[in-house]
Amino acid sequence: MIRPPSMACRLLTGKTQPVFAASLIPRLGTRRSFRSDAALDAIEKALEERVPNVVLYNYPSFSGAYSALFVHLYHARLSLPCLVLPFSSFVPFRAEDLCAEGFERFYILDFIGPKGFVSELCRKTAAEIICFDHRKSALSRICAEEWDTRCVKTSVDTEKSSSKAVYDYFSSKLTDRGLTSLLETEDRSGVETVLDYIEDMDLRRWSLPDVKAFSVGIKEWLSRINCITNPYMFEQLLKISPTDLITCGNSYLSSRQLAASRLLELNKIFKVRLGRGFYGECLGMRADGSHHLSDELGKLLSLQSAAAGLRPIGAVTFMQRNNLKMCLRSTENKTDTSEVAKAYGGGGSPSSSSFMIRMDEYNQWVSTD
Repeated sequence: MIRPPSMACRLLTGKTQPVFAASLIPRLGTRRSFRSDAALDAIEKALEERVPNVVLYNYPSFSGAYSALFVHLYHARLSLPCLVLPFSSFVPFRAEDLCAEGFERFYILDFIGPKGFVSELCRKTAAEIICFDHRKSALSRICAEEWDTRCVKTSVDTEKSSSKAVYDYFSSKLTDRGLTSLLETEDRSGVETVLDYIEDMDLRRWSLPDVKAFSVGIKEWLSRINCITNPYMFEQLLKISPTDLITCGNSYLSSRQLAASRLLELNKIFKVRLGRGFYGECLGMRADGSHHLSDELGKLLSLQSAAAGLRPIGAVTFMQRNNLKMCLRSTENKTDTSEVAKAYGGGGSPSSSSFMIRMDEYNQWVSTD
């Protein structure tokens, strides 16, 4: 059995004020590494040590992790203790875990908590609660729950990611105190570029160069943005190189593209009468056993379909849990694949959609030409 370490998790400033954060090793294993015994013990210890600030960040979310980094840097710079914990919907903290005298301020980052969570914190504590989110759903939730604005402050900007909002907020607070930038000079450019890419993904703009490669590369970090199981999370986030992420992402995407091209050469391609011809015809293939390449295969088929004078759509079909699934992809902006998917109980975006299809129906779609 792993013995839990000292609750004074990390002395980040070298002074007597500890910043409680990531080096808690949960007694019950990673399955309960969020609301674990170790995390609850940390809350209790923080109360004993009169730690006034609690940081709860959305997990697994890069915007949440970077938001936590900026709160951590601010408090460390001022030698103020704060308890940092990831908040997962898998095993979420309960309001009663944190409803205790002593906590003066809660930062809730990149989410607004489960239904009723903030309201209960507000009713049962005298603490200030500061929430950051960028989702439109958060705005409706806040209105529906009628939060008490005397104790709850919210920053919900649907045009700015949570991590950028938190970065700007604490940078400004630090400047107001006459101190230097939140980030060291050598870290600032890299971190701010990462924030730009995270925002591009969070707001679903997908407009920055190589943003798809970035999104692939950064996924390798998902397992490291839990500050309970990774005691070096903050240091690592500061050193992430966007260039390296894009390079790794492009390498991975290139390997998948090559695999899809080879698979396309080896498999039979045929015409698909979408909706029995109601939505036109395109090229398709079966990809049983290779469905992980359905996106790449669909896009390659879309190009071939357009070159053949058919609709610029690629239809990739495979078995999934004893059901037949069809994925539609298009590389042309004016084509909406989701109109077909929605007509058959599925959904997606104009360029990428999918749905389940009965075998007898599928047989009516496959051209025998």
